[in-house]
Amino acid sequence: MNRFELNDYVILLTGATGHLGRAIAQALTEAKAHVILAGRDGEKLERLAEQLSKQGALATALQLDVESESARREAMHFIESRFGRLDGIVNNAYAGRTGTVVSSSIEDFERATTFNLSAPFQLVQLALPLLEAAGQRLKGGASVVNVASMYGMVSPNPEIYLDSGANNPPFYGATKAGLIQLTKYLACHLAGANIRVNSVSPGPFPPPSIKSDQPDFHEKLRAKVPLKRIGVASEVADPILFLLGPGASYITGVNLPIDGGWTAW
Repeated sequence: MNRFELNDYVILLTGATGHLGRAIAQALTEAKAHVILAGRDGEKLERLAEQLSKQGALATALQLDVESESARREAMHFIESRFGRLDGIVNNAYAGRTGTVVSSSIEDFERATTFNLSAPFQLVQLALPLLEAAGQRLKGGASVVNVASMYGMVSPNPEIYLDSGANNPPFYGATKAGLIQLTKYLACHLAGANIRVNSVSPGPFPPPSIKSDQPDFHEKLRAKVPLKRIGVASEVADPILFLLGPGASYITGVNLPIDGGWTAW
């Protein structure tokens, strides 16, 4: 067996149609996993599932608004009735605006808390019976990967953002830091069931449009990275693929920065 393949694994991926989500979905299907593509926009999900299916991949679209508790419960009921199993979860969904100390609202904090803490926690909680069964069945155990951020570890440098309009807000990093801690908690408390829980913390991965639309801002980001370049979405996808699979069977409770060395400064 190729230890970096996920033959016949059933993986739930939230935020599947986003900038990073699409790359993660591509990597998982190339690794022969059956990916449940979850997100709010049903049409985008269907198009992505069709695109992947044309490549010979196994992909199922699942409309899911992770902000809704009832939608989370319905999604897990669908997975259990349709597949009867779940081998891994990638908690990648996030939607929020930019902001500063002055402009950020309490509502922004509450929404970010739902995306980055409440929803990932409850999806794992609801999936526990399926994940526990996978932990018994799979040599590498069941696996959860939470997508955090380098800004869960360090503050954004305000001199980089200035008037770019892309200011990283305080509620984003604060709740991503919470997600890193939740990852460690779940890793320790679910280890007995052979369920591994890790997080990855992407660094600067702006959409490609940033380079053409805001070249000065793009250059400031690039210059801050020790590797002197902006990340490509697949460079987040591949480490997630590793953490989900049997090659990472003795890795749990880890937060892996994928930031070109940004947080090592």
